[in-house]
Amino acid sequence: MQINVTLPDGSIRSYDPGVSAMDVAKSISEGLARNVLAAKVNGEVRDAGRPLPGDCTLQLLTWNDLEGKSTLWHSSAHLLAEAIEALYPGTKFGIGPPIENGFYYDLDLGERTIGEGDFAAIEAKMKELASKKSAYVRKEVPKAEAIAYFTEKGDEYKLELLEGLTDGEITFYSQGNFTDLCRGPHIPDTGFIKAAKVMSVAGAYWRGDEKRKQLTRLYAITFPKQKELDEYLVLLEEAKKRDHRKLGKELDLFTFSEKVGAGLPLWLPKGTALRERLVNFMKTAQEKSGYEQVSTPHIALKDLYITSGHYEKYGKDSFHPIRTPNEGEEFSSSP
Repeated sequence: MQINVTLPDGSIRSYDPGVSAMDVAKSISEGLARNVLAAKVNGEVRDAGRPLPGDCTLQLLTWNDLEGKSTLWHSSAHLLAEAIEALYPGTKFGIGPPIENGFYYDLDLGERTIGEGDFAAIEAKMKELASKKSAYVRKEVPKAEAIAYFTEKGDEYKLELLEGLTDGEITFYSQGNFTDLCRGPHIPDTGFIKAAKVMSVAGAYWRGDEKRKQLTRLYAITFPKQKELDEYLVLLEEAKKRDHRKLGKELDLFTFSEKVGAGLPLWLPKGTALRERLVNFMKTAQEKSGYEQVSTPHIALKDLYITSGHYEKYGKDSFHPIRTPNEGEEFSSSP
């Protein structure tokens, strides 16, 4: 009995059981199949090579889809890990998720460090491994087997991640010489990754806990074409040139004061005080919403300094006397 596959345009195609999303893509167009990175089956993103579960809805995902990009970047994190393991044997691995632009992987390098001077070698190794077109192979693994694998490898981070998992929900993904604990999905093979760039390195506490060990977080990004990486890097440079913090100082659009904090601009063009504009905006918004403004006394009031015990450290003429504001008047007193 055949299964019915409903495509995004509403058309329905029938196939023999065991057909994969990639098989469906090939039946439509070889050109389409060459660009399929993953598949959305009944709303779930899956490996394009996995058999379809039966009658289902299917969307074939390419680089033009957000889920397609995310899948390629997730797979690239595994490629980065394979490159790191080749260049820095004995490295232990935390997590390596895709993010808005690219991905990262948290690494325990032991006593070793990675700096910007090492980026080129890592990129070169990633490209070398990608050119082998190694397939991403999914394998369901019993928990005992998974524990044994990472115990032998000596990777306590993966062992900790396994603690919350049970039989039936543990999968390994392997490509080339690297195997990782991962739910997937992944692209068909590493050959889809044509360009790689390590962007930055930072520190990150394991599981975001400052009491745990600080790992090395390596940020990177990949593309299916070198041209797209080149264009992306140009855009980043252009964005830096147009950074408002840089232009504001160069064009004297606003100034900063160390007294109030380097992050707060005091003045905008034409001498308009930023603080005044912000206060007026807030008052207008509050009035429109039906709120009545209530102000507390300024910290410079004399009685507050007497109460706190700080008055004797200041001159007696430094404070105005406390008074009750007139109706409709905002309470404010300054030295």
